[in-house]
Amino acid sequence: MDTAMIERMRIREVVENWVLWRDAGDWERFRTVWHPEARMMATWIQGSAERFIEVSREGWNKGISILHFLGGSCIDVAGTRAIAQTKMTISQRTAVDGVQCDVLCTGRFYDFFEKRDERWAIVLRQPIYEKDRIDSIDPSAALKLDAALLAEFPEGYRHLAYAQTRIGFTVKRDMPTLKGAAVEQLYADGAAWLAGKPLNR
Repeated sequence: MDTAMIERMRIREVVENWVLWRDAGDWERFRTVWHPEARMMATWIQGSAERFIEVSREGWNKGISILHFLGGSCIDVAGTRAIAQTKMTISQRTAVDGVQCDVLCTGRFYDFFEKRDERWAIVLRQPIYEKDRIDSIDPSAALKLDAALLAEFPEGYRHLAYAQTRIGFTVKRDMPTLKGAAVEQLYADGAAWLAGKPLNR
C-alpha cells in the first residue's frame, strides 16, 4: 500500500471518528479529532471546536437529537495538509410548530486537515448543504409550515434552518450550498490551503 493511500485512510478514520464519537456523546475522544485552534461552522453555531463540543454536550443532556451518517470521501493530500470532502446526512428530530418531525439534510463535510507531530486532525469543518426535507413522524399529523419564513432560508438547508429557528437557534443564512458564490469561494480556499497559504476563514 503506497504512502498516499495510507495517509488518506488515516484522514478518513478521523472523519469517521468525528461522527461516531459526537453522536455517541463520547466527548473526550471527540475532542481528539480537532487541533486546539480548530473551528466548526454549522447552521446553528459557528466558532471554536471547543465551544461546539460544549454546546453539543449541553444539547445532548437536554435530549436534543442530531445524528449523522457518512457516505464516500474524496481526500486530496499535499504534504502535511489535506482537504477531505465526505458525503453525509444530518438527521434532527424535533417538534416543529407542535408536530414531532424528522428533518433530513444531505450534503458534504468539507474539512481542512493538517498533520502535526504525525497526527492528522481537523483545523476547520465547513459543511456544504445540498438538499433537505422535513417529515412528520406520525403520517396522520398535519404539518403546515410558514411559507414566508421557509422562503427566507437558502435552498439546500431551508427545512433544517426552519426547524432550528423554530426551536430558538439563530441560523446562519449564507452557508455553502450545492452551487453559488459561497461554495465556489470554499473551493478556492481549499485550493489555497493545499498550496500552503494561510486559512482565511
